[in-house]
Amino acid sequence: MTTLERARCELKAHPLALDASLAAAVLVCMVAGSFVAPQNGDGVTWGTRTPGLLSLLLMLLAAGTLVFRRRAPRTVLALTGTLSVVECVTGDPRAPVTMSAVIALYTVASTTDRTTTFRVGLLTMTVLTAAAMLAGPLPWYAQENLGILAWTGIGATAGDAVRSRRAVVQAIRERAERAERTREEEARRRVAEERLRIARDLHDVVAHHIALVNVQAGVAAHVMDKRPDQAKEALAHVREASRSALNELRATVGLLRQSGDPAAPTEPAPGLSLLEELAGTFRSSGLPVEVARADQGTRLPAAVDLAAYRIVQEALTNVRKHAGAGARAEVSVVRVGSDIEITVVDDGSGEPPVPDPAPDATPDPDPGTGGGHGLLGMRERVSALGGALTTGPRYGGGFRVHAILPVGTRTATPTDRRTTTAPGDPA
Repeated sequence: MTTLERARCELKAHPLALDASLAAAVLVCMVAGSFVAPQNGDGVTWGTRTPGLLSLLLMLLAAGTLVFRRRAPRTVLALTGTLSVVECVTGDPRAPVTMSAVIALYTVASTTDRTTTFRVGLLTMTVLTAAAMLAGPLPWYAQENLGILAWTGIGATAGDAVRSRRAVVQAIRERAERAERTREEEARRRVAEERLRIARDLHDVVAHHIALVNVQAGVAAHVMDKRPDQAKEALAHVREASRSALNELRATVGLLRQSGDPAAPTEPAPGLSLLEELAGTFRSSGLPVEVARADQGTRLPAAVDLAAYRIVQEALTNVRKHAGAGARAEVSVVRVGSDIEITVVDDGSGEPPVPDPAPDATPDPDPGTGGGHGLLGMRERVSALGGALTTGPRYGGGFRVHAILPVGTRTATPTDRRTTTAPGDPA
């Protein structure tokens, strides 16, 4: 940010100070203008006249009212206009008090509608010009009187132009925000529709084929002893129906996979029993990882065990990608009552982690890649189990991921489960 932009932001943050500076500048201009006298020919002379005490007082009052031009623009216009009329009638030689009325008229025009600007501007121009022409000490056709007409018109026109530009910019901003909200709502709607369609397909596949399997199995059990040939035929139908169900389920679930996703694994789902092996893979890639466990050999349900493993995997992946060179990670697994608590912290100096490729992805060997939903995947896993997830920067540097998962033992009750979600994860 340049010095000019920084000064502009400071002035916008303190509008009263800006108006006070403007009032001081206008006062200087009015006082300087009061020492200038036009010649009969071209040009002006400096110092041939001096303002009177009344003129100086009118200039000071008019400039002082401009400080409050944003709070009460019409009141300020009325006051400056009145002071300008008094100056036009009594001043000899006149001081340019009308300058303050022009600034006040500009403020009114920039903060109101065009119809009001036209009416107020026409009234101000008429009153000030008429007062100068009819009651002033100069001839009605003097250029100073015509200058009042011109400057008041310029003030009203400039204020209306600024108001129009602000309205156009605001309309463009609102249109962009509305378009952004529309895109987000459309994306959420499409996701909800796709989930509903997949859920409907799964329901149809499972309901149809399981019902068929149930009927054929009942027939086979009924005729097994008396008509074994018919029982074999029924069992063949059961096998065919189950095969069709598996194929359709595989095709339906396959819609959720991306083109680059790995094939479905055939080995058992990983768990905390493989935590040391997981840490070893990150150590071999250059990330020092320390593992501390105090879960007293707790046997976790399969879903909890898999979620705990994936959370550690995602957290360490984020450390390796975003914590910077020389970072160290610590993993702790602690059994607390009916819950298992997973904590992954690092001392890196990099930026907070952005979402990673996928919640089930293995560590990406290229630290520069990214752009998925890793943190979101963590939260969904924890929420699905009734747990709680907290992520955020650590005091003094680094990042912390803390997950609480209910073990679901016999002693655990439904009230033990936490359903709160984590505070906003860094983008």
